[in-house]
Amino acid sequence: MDFSLSSELRALRDRVRQFIVQQVIPLEADPRQSHHGPAEALRHELVARAKAAGLLTPHASRAMGGLGLTHIEKAVVFEEAGYSRLGPTALNIHAPDEGNIHLMEEVAMPAQKERWLRPQVAGETRSCFAMTEPSPGAGADPSMLQTTAVRDGDDYLINGRKWFITGADGADYAIIMARMEDGSATMFLSDMNRPGITLERNMDAMDACFTGGHGVLRFDNLRVPASDVLGEIGKGFRYAQVRLAPARLTHCMRWLGQARRAHDTALNYVRKRHAFGKPLVEHEGVGFMVADNDMDLHTARLHIWHTAWLLDQGEKCNFESSRAKVVCSEAEWRVVDRSVQMLGGQGVTGETPVMRIFTDMRAFRIYDGPSEVHRWSMARKLAHMAERAEAELLREGGVA
Repeated sequence: MDFSLSSELRALRDRVRQFIVQQVIPLEADPRQSHHGPAEALRHELVARAKAAGLLTPHASRAMGGLGLTHIEKAVVFEEAGYSRLGPTALNIHAPDEGNIHLMEEVAMPAQKERWLRPQVAGETRSCFAMTEPSPGAGADPSMLQTTAVRDGDDYLINGRKWFITGADGADYAIIMARMEDGSATMFLSDMNRPGITLERNMDAMDACFTGGHGVLRFDNLRVPASDVLGEIGKGFRYAQVRLAPARLTHCMRWLGQARRAHDTALNYVRKRHAFGKPLVEHEGVGFMVADNDMDLHTARLHIWHTAWLLDQGEKCNFESSRAKVVCSEAEWRVVDRSVQMLGGQGVTGETPVMRIFTDMRAFRIYDGPSEVHRWSMARKLAHMAERAEAELLREGGVA
């Protein structure tokens, strides 16, 4: 793997960095924000600025109006966008839209792309991904899916309840995961204004960086035409992997930018703030936190870049993306936690952006699968790989 960046990618990185500093960070104090994320008016202003700068939806294909970035290029650009909590919203690379755009590009039919994807790439619309359900439904274990889809003539009737659906409030369309009568799963596309979809409420959450917050949805005989099935009937779980492996990694990329912002803020403070006769950074306890932050940031970046490189080689990276997600979510969280500690009182108040980053980022260790689930999944795969390696060695006449 070559760690050097092409001159074109360096130029793009610098453009994004400048855009975030000059056009996005000044809007972080904009009052058009609530506990449920940026308001639509603020989102539209951010999107307009990114479009004018030629940076809107860079991960989408050129045919759809994006920049057609590779996974490695996304790693560089998304980290820069993540330096502001509003950056992903501005560039239209925020969750869940970023993952939905990727999935739609891979799976949707041409007519579906024109109807739902093209306006989304243009920043005109938003989407949500309706899979997670309250107990006893699907969460970290998607096989527990309770929402059902039953054929009714040329349509399907969907019934069930979803919760923690990011961006549901104000979304223009949804990708809905539902269980079929044979136990398989299928993804359906639906406009959010169809009869049978109800946004019951928005959930209060620690984070406040996602437009539309996190909603509870109910489906009561939602009628979806067969033409609005996403991909093929019964392949919902397979398509979920198409979406989730890259989406885990883009979470890591965006939050790395936020962690770097927290570290930069704290480092700038401890260089200038004096106590007990010298700058805080010259005290060993503080200096060690600065060094540990740098090591965690670098470790996270290496995991991101390596997994992105593998994805660019055509690998599925289910194992590697799980590993990166655990390492990055925990390393980046440690960076932000140390930054709060270094800032002292300023770290637990709105005097710096770090308190907001702290409350936004804690959920990252849960989103797209808790660390414990990923560790469990990795352990099973590692054991299976060890068994295969042992069997192969025995076949070749070696000693296991």
